Amino acid sequence: MYPPLNDLAYALGKPSAQAIFRQQPEDFQVDEDLGLQPDGTGDHIWLQLRKRNTNTEWLARQLVKFAGVKPVDVSFAGLKDRHALTTQWFSLKPAAKQPEPDWQQLNNAEVQVLAVARHPRKLRRGALQGNRFKLLLREVQGDPAELEQRLQRIQQQGVPNYFGEQRFGHGGGNLEKAAALFAGQLRAKREERSLYLSAARSFLFNQILSERVANQSWQQILPGEVLQLNGCHSVFCADPQDPALAARLSSGDIHPTGCLWGAGESLATETVLALENRIVGAYPQFTQGLAAADLKQERRALRLLVQSLVWQWQDKQSLELSFYLDSGSYATTLLRELCGVTEPNPISR
Repeated sequence: MYPPLNDLAYALGKPSAQAIFRQQPEDFQVDEDLGLQPDGTGDHIWLQLRKRNTNTEWLARQLVKFAGVKPVDVSFAGLKDRHALTTQWFSLKPAAKQPEPDWQQLNNAEVQVLAVARHPRKLRRGALQGNRFKLLLREVQGDPAELEQRLQRIQQQGVPNYFGEQRFGHGGGNLEKAAALFAGQLRAKREERSLYLSAARSFLFNQILSERVANQSWQQILPGEVLQLNGCHSVFCADPQDPALAARLSSGDIHPTGCLWGAGESLATETVLALENRIVGAYPQFTQGLAAADLKQERRALRLLVQSLVWQWQDKQSLELSFYLDSGSYATTLLRELCGVTEPNPISR
Protein backbone atom coordinates (compact mmCIF):
# COMPACT_ATOMS: atom_id res chain seq x y z
CA MET A 1 0.00 0.00 0.00
CA TYR A 2 2.84 2.39 0.86
CA PRO A 3 6.20 2.55 -0.96
CA PRO A 4 8.96 0.92 1.13
CA LEU A 5 11.99 2.88 2.29
CA ASN A 6 14.14 1.07 -0.27
CA ASP A 7 12.22 2.92 -2.99
CA LEU A 8 13.32 6.34 -1.74
CA ALA A 9 15.75 8.11 -4.06
CA TYR A 10 19.49 7.92 -3.38
CA ALA A 11 21.62 11.06 -3.50
CA LEU A 12 24.70 9.10 -4.62
CA GLY A 13 22.90 6.39 -6.57
CA LYS A 14 21.98 3.03 -5.11
CA PRO A 15 25.17 1.51 -3.69
CA SER A 16 26.49 -1.80 -4.96
CA ALA A 17 28.50 -2.70 -1.85
CA GLN A 18 26.99 -4.97 0.80
CA ALA A 19 27.79 -5.56 4.48
CA ILE A 20 26.50 -7.18 7.65
CA PHE A 21 25.45 -4.72 10.34
CA ARG A 22 24.64 -5.25 14.03
CA GLN A 23 25.80 -8.82 14.19
CA GLN A 24 26.60 -8.01 17.83
CA PRO A 25 25.29 -5.18 20.04
CA GLU A 26 28.80 -3.69 20.17
CA ASP A 27 28.63 -3.15 16.39
CA PHE A 28 26.19 -0.28 17.00
CA GLN A 29 27.30 2.09 19.77
CA VAL A 30 25.37 5.26 20.61
CA ASP A 31 26.25 7.87 23.23
CA GLU A 32 23.59 10.43 24.03
CA ASP A 33 24.55 14.12 24.13
CA LEU A 34 22.07 16.17 26.16
CA GLY A 35 24.01 19.37 25.68
CA LEU A 36 23.92 19.92 29.45
CA GLN A 37 24.93 18.28 32.71
CA PRO A 38 22.92 17.99 35.94
CA ASP A 39 24.01 20.78 38.29
CA GLY A 40 24.20 18.66 41.47
CA THR A 41 21.18 20.14 43.27
CA GLY A 42 17.42 19.61 43.28
CA ASP A 43 14.76 16.95 43.87
CA HIS A 44 15.34 14.93 40.71
CA ILE A 45 17.95 12.18 40.48
CA TRP A 46 19.61 11.82 37.08
CA LEU A 47 21.21 8.49 36.19
CA GLN A 48 23.56 7.98 33.28
CA LEU A 49 23.28 4.32 32.28
CA ARG A 50 25.01 2.19 29.69
CA LYS A 51 22.76 -0.55 28.41
CA ARG A 52 23.47 -3.52 26.17
CA ASN A 53 20.77 -5.42 24.29
CA THR A 54 18.19 -3.67 26.44
CA ASN A 55 15.02 -1.76 25.57
CA THR A 56 14.81 1.82 26.88
CA GLU A 57 11.19 1.59 28.04
CA TRP A 58 11.80 -1.78 29.68
CA LEU A 59 14.72 -0.29 31.59
CA ALA A 60 12.56 2.64 32.68
CA ARG A 61 10.04 0.18 34.12
CA GLN A 62 12.83 -1.55 36.03
CA LEU A 63 13.81 1.82 37.54
CA VAL A 64 10.21 2.31 38.66
CA LYS A 65 10.31 -0.99 40.54
CA PHE A 66 13.83 -0.54 41.89
CA ALA A 67 13.28 2.98 43.21
CA GLY A 68 9.67 2.45 44.31
CA VAL A 69 8.33 5.42 42.36
CA LYS A 70 5.43 5.96 39.98
CA PRO A 71 5.93 5.47 36.22
CA VAL A 72 5.25 9.18 35.65
CA ASP A 73 8.24 9.99 37.87
CA VAL A 74 10.75 8.26 35.56
CA SER A 75 11.72 9.92 32.32
CA PHE A 76 14.32 9.88 29.55
CA ALA A 77 15.14 12.12 26.60
CA GLY A 78 14.72 9.58 23.83
CA LEU A 79 14.47 5.93 22.86
CA LYS A 80 17.69 4.10 22.09
CA ASP A 81 17.87 0.96 19.98
CA ARG A 82 17.69 -2.32 21.82
CA HIS A 83 20.24 -4.37 19.87
CA ALA A 84 23.08 -1.94 20.53
CA LEU A 85 25.45 -0.66 23.19
CA THR A 86 24.04 2.71 24.21
CA THR A 87 24.58 5.37 26.85
CA GLN A 88 21.71 7.59 27.97
CA TRP A 89 20.32 9.57 30.91
CA PHE A 90 17.22 8.81 32.96
CA SER A 91 15.65 11.01 35.62
CA LEU A 92 13.39 10.10 38.52
CA LYS A 93 11.90 11.82 41.51
CA PRO A 94 11.69 9.79 44.73
CA ALA A 95 9.35 10.69 47.57
CA ALA A 96 10.65 13.44 49.87
CA LYS A 97 11.41 11.18 52.87
CA GLN A 98 12.28 8.10 50.86
CA PRO A 99 15.88 6.91 51.34
CA GLU A 100 17.93 6.94 48.17
CA PRO A 101 18.60 3.45 46.80
CA ASP A 102 22.06 2.06 46.26
CA TRP A 103 22.22 2.62 42.52
CA GLN A 104 25.21 0.33 42.11
CA GLN A 105 22.88 -2.59 42.72
CA LEU A 106 21.50 -1.94 39.24
CA ASN A 107 24.77 -3.09 37.70
CA ASN A 108 24.63 -6.38 35.81
CA ALA A 109 25.82 -7.87 32.53
CA GLU A 110 23.48 -5.65 30.50
CA VAL A 111 23.27 -2.40 32.52
CA GLN A 112 25.98 -0.23 34.08
CA VAL A 113 25.57 2.89 36.19
CA LEU A 114 28.02 5.50 34.92
CA ALA A 115 26.95 8.59 36.87
CA VAL A 116 24.42 9.73 39.49
CA ALA A 117 23.63 13.40 40.08
CA ARG A 118 20.88 15.72 41.27
CA HIS A 119 19.09 18.32 39.14
CA PRO A 120 16.18 20.72 39.77
CA ARG A 121 14.15 19.58 36.75
CA LYS A 122 12.83 16.40 35.20
CA LEU A 123 14.46 15.15 32.01
CA ARG A 124 11.99 15.83 29.22
CA ARG A 125 11.35 13.79 26.07
CA GLY A 126 13.22 15.24 23.15
CA ALA A 127 15.55 17.30 25.37
CA LEU A 128 18.78 16.21 23.77
CA GLN A 129 21.27 17.85 21.44
CA GLY A 130 22.40 14.81 19.47
CA ASN A 131 24.10 11.42 19.51
CA ARG A 132 27.60 10.12 18.90
CA PHE A 133 27.76 6.92 16.89
CA LYS A 134 30.34 4.20 16.33
CA LEU A 135 29.31 1.56 13.80
CA LEU A 136 31.10 -1.57 12.64
CA LEU A 137 30.26 -3.06 9.24
CA ARG A 138 31.34 -6.68 8.87
CA GLU A 139 31.96 -8.87 5.81
CA VAL A 140 32.01 -5.84 3.52
CA GLN A 141 31.67 -6.85 -0.13
CA GLY A 142 32.47 -4.10 -2.63
CA ASP A 143 35.09 -1.87 -4.15
CA PRO A 144 37.00 -0.13 -1.31
CA ALA A 145 37.81 2.80 -3.59
CA GLU A 146 34.10 3.37 -4.30
CA LEU A 147 33.27 3.18 -0.59
CA GLU A 148 35.99 5.73 0.14
CA GLN A 149 34.56 8.04 -2.52
CA ARG A 150 31.07 7.74 -1.09
CA LEU A 151 32.32 8.47 2.42
CA GLN A 152 34.15 11.55 1.17
CA ARG A 153 31.00 12.78 -0.61
CA ILE A 154 28.94 12.17 2.52
CA GLN A 155 31.54 14.02 4.58
CA GLN A 156 31.39 17.00 2.22
CA GLN A 157 27.70 17.31 1.35
CA GLY A 158 25.78 15.28 3.94
CA VAL A 159 22.89 12.95 3.13
CA PRO A 160 19.13 13.29 2.60
CA ASN A 161 17.51 13.73 5.99
CA TYR A 162 15.07 10.83 5.70
CA PHE A 163 13.21 9.47 8.70
CA GLY A 164 14.60 6.01 9.43
CA GLU A 165 12.73 2.74 9.42
CA GLN A 166 12.41 2.81 13.22
CA ARG A 167 9.74 5.47 12.80
CA PHE A 168 7.48 3.16 10.80
CA GLY A 169 7.56 -0.04 12.84
CA HIS A 170 8.17 -3.60 11.69
CA GLY A 171 7.21 -3.93 8.04
CA GLY A 172 5.75 -0.42 8.08
CA GLY A 173 3.07 -1.52 10.51
CA ASN A 174 2.71 1.92 12.08
CA LEU A 175 1.49 3.29 8.75
CA GLU A 176 -1.23 0.66 8.55
CA LYS A 177 -2.22 1.52 12.12
CA ALA A 178 -2.31 5.22 11.20
CA ALA A 179 -4.60 4.50 8.26
CA ALA A 180 -6.90 2.46 10.51
CA LEU A 181 -6.86 5.22 13.12
CA PHE A 182 -7.85 7.86 10.57
CA ALA A 183 -10.61 5.60 9.21
CA GLY A 184 -12.10 5.21 12.68
CA GLN A 185 -11.29 1.51 12.72
CA LEU A 186 -8.75 1.65 15.54
CA ARG A 187 -8.75 3.06 19.04
CA ALA A 188 -5.31 3.72 20.48
CA LYS A 189 -3.83 4.85 23.75
CA ARG A 190 -2.23 8.30 23.84
CA GLU A 191 1.35 7.11 23.29
CA GLU A 192 0.31 4.69 20.53
CA ARG A 193 -1.72 7.40 18.82
CA SER A 194 1.24 9.74 18.90
CA LEU A 195 3.41 7.02 17.36
CA TYR A 196 0.98 6.42 14.49
CA LEU A 197 0.51 10.13 13.77
CA SER A 198 4.26 10.59 13.71
CA ALA A 199 4.67 7.68 11.29
CA ALA A 200 2.13 9.15 8.85
CA ARG A 201 3.74 12.59 9.02
CA SER A 202 7.23 11.16 8.55
CA PHE A 203 6.08 9.10 5.58
CA LEU A 204 4.76 12.18 3.78
CA PHE A 205 7.99 14.05 4.48
CA ASN A 206 10.06 11.16 3.10
CA GLN A 207 8.02 11.18 -0.12
CA ILE A 208 8.61 14.91 -0.54
CA LEU A 209 12.31 14.56 0.13
CA SER A 210 12.61 11.60 -2.24
CA GLU A 211 11.19 13.76 -5.03
CA ARG A 212 13.67 16.55 -4.23
CA VAL A 213 16.54 14.02 -4.25
CA ALA A 214 15.38 12.52 -7.54
CA ASN A 215 15.26 15.92 -9.26
CA GLN A 216 18.53 16.93 -7.56
CA SER A 217 17.02 19.96 -5.81
CA TRP A 218 17.43 18.80 -2.20
CA GLN A 219 20.49 21.04 -1.90
CA GLN A 220 19.11 23.91 -3.98
CA ILE A 221 16.93 26.91 -3.21
CA LEU A 222 13.80 26.66 -5.33
CA PRO A 223 11.25 29.47 -5.80
CA GLY A 224 9.08 29.61 -2.68
CA GLU A 225 11.68 27.84 -0.52
CA VAL A 226 11.55 27.79 3.28
CA LEU A 227 15.03 27.62 4.81
CA GLN A 228 16.14 26.35 8.21
CA LEU A 229 19.13 27.53 10.20
CA ASN A 230 21.64 24.76 10.80
CA GLY A 231 21.47 23.26 14.28
CA CYS A 232 18.08 24.69 15.26
CA HIS A 233 14.42 24.73 14.25
CA SER A 234 14.26 28.38 13.18
CA VAL A 235 12.97 28.82 9.63
CA PHE A 236 12.47 31.72 7.26
CA CYS A 237 11.18 32.23 3.74
CA ALA A 238 13.92 32.61 1.16
CA ASP A 239 14.30 36.07 -0.36
CA PRO A 240 15.08 35.55 -4.07
CA GLN A 241 16.84 38.91 -4.08
CA ASP A 242 19.30 37.95 -1.32
CA PRO A 243 22.65 37.12 -2.97
CA ALA A 244 24.09 35.75 0.29
CA LEU A 245 21.76 32.74 0.49
CA ALA A 246 23.68 30.63 -2.05
CA ALA A 247 26.93 30.99 -0.09
CA ARG A 248 25.16 30.25 3.20
CA LEU A 249 23.61 27.13 1.66
CA SER A 250 26.98 25.97 0.33
CA SER A 251 28.64 26.48 3.72
CA GLY A 252 25.95 24.47 5.57
CA ASP A 253 24.61 27.46 7.49
CA ILE A 254 21.09 26.97 6.08
CA HIS A 255 19.13 24.09 4.55
CA PRO A 256 16.06 23.74 2.32
CA THR A 257 13.11 22.22 4.16
CA GLY A 258 10.16 19.95 3.56
CA CYS A 259 6.73 19.99 5.14
CA LEU A 260 5.77 18.05 8.23
CA TRP A 261 2.08 17.90 7.44
CA GLY A 262 -0.65 19.27 9.63
CA ALA A 263 -3.35 21.91 9.87
CA GLY A 264 -2.77 25.46 8.70
CA GLU A 265 -1.27 27.12 5.67
CA SER A 266 2.18 26.17 4.42
CA LEU A 267 5.02 28.66 4.66
CA ALA A 268 6.19 27.46 1.24
CA THR A 269 5.00 29.15 -1.94
CA GLU A 270 5.42 28.88 -5.69
CA THR A 271 7.41 25.86 -6.95
CA VAL A 272 7.97 24.29 -3.52
CA LEU A 273 4.32 24.55 -2.50
CA ALA A 274 3.13 23.06 -5.79
CA LEU A 275 5.61 20.17 -5.51
CA GLU A 276 4.66 19.35 -1.91
CA ASN A 277 0.93 19.55 -2.57
CA ARG A 278 1.29 17.26 -5.58
CA ILE A 279 3.25 14.65 -3.60
CA VAL A 280 1.04 14.54 -0.50
CA GLY A 281 -2.10 14.76 -2.63
CA ALA A 282 -1.65 11.07 -3.38
CA TYR A 283 -2.33 10.29 0.31
CA PRO A 284 -5.52 12.20 1.25
CA GLN A 285 -6.27 9.88 4.17
CA PHE A 286 -3.00 10.91 5.81
CA THR A 287 -3.24 14.63 5.06
CA GLN A 288 -6.84 14.87 6.23
CA GLY A 289 -6.22 12.70 9.27
CA LEU A 290 -3.18 14.70 10.39
CA ALA A 291 -5.01 18.00 9.96
CA ALA A 292 -8.01 16.67 11.90
CA ALA A 293 -5.65 15.59 14.70
CA ASP A 294 -4.79 19.28 15.25
CA LEU A 295 -1.14 18.85 14.36
CA LYS A 296 0.23 22.14 13.06
CA GLN A 297 2.34 22.31 9.93
CA GLU A 298 6.06 22.41 10.63
CA ARG A 299 9.26 22.21 8.58
CA ARG A 300 12.21 19.79 8.62
CA ALA A 301 15.60 20.21 6.93
CA LEU A 302 16.02 18.19 3.75
CA ARG A 303 19.75 17.88 4.29
CA LEU A 304 21.55 16.13 7.13
CA LEU A 305 25.14 17.18 7.72
CA VAL A 306 27.23 14.40 9.23
CA GLN A 307 29.58 15.85 11.81
CA SER A 308 33.01 14.50 12.78
CA LEU A 309 32.80 11.63 10.29
CA VAL A 310 35.89 9.41 10.37
CA TRP A 311 36.41 5.85 9.22
CA GLN A 312 39.00 3.13 9.30
CA TRP A 313 39.36 -0.41 7.99
CA GLN A 314 39.96 -2.85 10.83
CA ASP A 315 40.76 -5.47 8.21
CA LYS A 316 39.91 -6.00 4.54
CA GLN A 317 36.24 -6.69 5.28
CA SER A 318 35.56 -4.71 8.47
CA LEU A 319 34.84 -0.98 8.25
CA GLU A 320 34.38 1.18 11.36
CA LEU A 321 32.55 4.52 11.18
CA SER A 322 32.37 7.24 13.83
CA PHE A 323 30.24 10.38 13.55
CA TYR A 324 27.87 12.77 15.32
CA LEU A 325 24.27 13.56 14.37
CA ASP A 326 21.91 16.20 15.70
CA SER A 327 18.79 14.95 17.49
CA GLY A 328 15.97 13.71 15.27
CA SER A 329 18.40 12.27 12.72
CA TYR A 330 19.06 8.63 11.89
CA ALA A 331 22.34 6.77 11.42
CA THR A 332 20.55 4.49 8.94
CA THR A 333 20.13 7.44 6.54
CA LEU A 334 23.92 7.61 6.29
CA LEU A 335 24.29 3.85 5.88
CA ARG A 336 21.79 3.60 3.01
CA GLU A 337 23.94 5.97 0.93
CA LEU A 338 27.07 3.93 1.67
CA CYS A 339 26.08 0.29 1.19
CA GLY A 340 23.31 -2.22 1.46
CA VAL A 341 23.20 -3.92 4.84
CA THR A 342 21.91 -7.22 6.14
CA GLU A 343 20.92 -7.21 9.81
CA PRO A 344 20.84 -10.53 11.66
CA ASN A 345 19.05 -8.59 14.39
CA PRO A 346 16.72 -6.04 12.78
CA ILE A 347 16.11 -2.62 14.27
CA SER A 348 14.13 -2.63 17.49
CA ARG A 349 13.66 -0.21 20.34
